[in-house]
Amino acid sequence: MPEQLVFTAFLNKYFGGVAIALLHIVGWEPKYANAPITNPVAMEILVVLLLLVFFLAVRASLSVEKPGGLQHLVEATEEFIADQAHGVMGHGYERYIPYAVTIGYFILLGNLLGLVPGFESPTANPTVPLGCAVLTFVYYHYHGLRVHRLGYIKQFIGPVWPLWLLMFLIEFISHFARILSLTVRLYANMFAGDMVTLAFFSLVPVLVPVVFLGLHLFVSLVQTFIFVMLTLVYLGMAVSEEH
Repeated sequence: MPEQLVFTAFLNKYFGGVAIALLHIVGWEPKYANAPITNPVAMEILVVLLLLVFFLAVRASLSVEKPGGLQHLVEATEEFIADQAHGVMGHGYERYIPYAVTIGYFILLGNLLGLVPGFESPTANPTVPLGCAVLTFVYYHYHGLRVHRLGYIKQFIGPVWPLWLLMFLIEFISHFARILSLTVRLYANMFAGDMVTLAFFSLVPVLVPVVFLGLHLFVSLVQTFIFVMLTLVYLGMAVSEEH
């Protein structure tokens, strides 16, 4: 039986049977029959639930005449990402703001969850950053094909026809390297932050770890910003018009 967080144990107790049934449908056999839901998956579920509550609270408090602090926070976040998207993508950036904001909130909350005793950052597990990276990969290629149709393939073969195969291989590898880049950057930084914080908590449990909690907060914000910015850059490259 693996070590389970309290929330993980709760999910396995009440929803473990459902999880096993779903895994059997896709042909996946869980390693532990009594604990099919792992800690990273449980933390992802918790992040989604917290975000749903957050968005519902924002929706319930929306006001044109008397906007509250929560509304100001969300609007400031959206405006900040919109400004970055406009600078990176230019015309038509508005369509992609919802995805960028949503993935940003998910990653940020996942990063910060490790600061709460009894929880851990799901982004400190490689499968979670990998899932975010693959989702972003599919998202920007989808919009590239939506905007350019078959002309999107021109980005992969280049303007020199005799070299199309070589260019295609280079572009193919470089695009899949983006998945690795997004995954490793987020995972490595969050995993290292968690390990450093835990190490100093075990050595000096008073005062000193506070510094590293602040560092963890800073790294969480920076890594979220980098992931969102790279998402916008890849989207801009995929949907940009030829000049």
